[in-house]
Amino acid sequence: MPAAPALDAVALQEWFRDAARPLPWREPGFGAWGVLVSEFMLQQTPVTRVIPRLREWLTAWPTPSDLAAAPPADAVRRWANLGYPRRALWLHRAAVEIRDRHDGVVPRDVPALLALTGIGDYTARAVAVFAYGDRHPVVDTNTRRVIARAVEGRSQPGPPARRDLEAMAELLPEDREDATLFNAAMMELGAMVCTARVPRCDACPLAHTCAWRAAGYPDTGDTRRRQARYEGSDRQARGAVLRMLRHAPDHAAPTDAVIADWPDVRQRDRAIDSLIADGLAEAIDGMLRLPH
Repeated sequence: MPAAPALDAVALQEWFRDAARPLPWREPGFGAWGVLVSEFMLQQTPVTRVIPRLREWLTAWPTPSDLAAAPPADAVRRWANLGYPRRALWLHRAAVEIRDRHDGVVPRDVPALLALTGIGDYTARAVAVFAYGDRHPVVDTNTRRVIARAVEGRSQPGPPARRDLEAMAELLPEDREDATLFNAAMMELGAMVCTARVPRCDACPLAHTCAWRAAGYPDTGDTRRRQARYEGSDRQARGAVLRMLRHAPDHAAPTDAVIADWPDVRQRDRAIDSLIADGLAEAIDGMLRLPH
């Protein structure tokens, strides 16, 4: 890969020091477990919905061992409106693995983090960097967009690929503290300024070196995969089933009574079957319940 164009890391980091949002996981001493929980929750979920749930989780389960000792049903119930509830089960399983394999301490090593349930390239490196201060490239959707525009002159990034880590690694400062700050600043810039639809280029600390701006903001196309519509989808039906079970006595109800008024009976049945297959629900003696 050819050397990446210059990117003004100093200007970016200075901007971040002034503009960074005061998010819980940026507080001193937040801890590796808090960072790990926040990263699970932030996958495809807005920050505003995550913050209250994160505080509830860390109050209920301040350590991985605390969560590991709780029934999986409690994790699914507390997941509430965060969406993609399999993440709740994955986080519970990861907590069990941390307790059993790592004496209850979130590991620092990226391969050890990758071996935990539900953790991929982004989350493993985010924990190693933001919890432990190690030097790794951290790449999320926002980072990829900043690189696509500021470095590559494209209006949108392509589909996620391994080369994204390589591109970020080439931009990363050598100093560990600077690298941590740079990772966070790139993510913040993409989230708050270099947004997907209406970028605020007048407020961007990289505007003076941005390749996309210099090229006249060309529309280079968008090959990213589109998320399926939620309204009327199987995902909506699954969410309705879980919502009912979360609020039912003992988190259980007769299977025939679960969202019995759903307009599409076959979709309702598919939703129940898929939740059972995913381990998010259990069918026992005519009853559907959250997993124990």
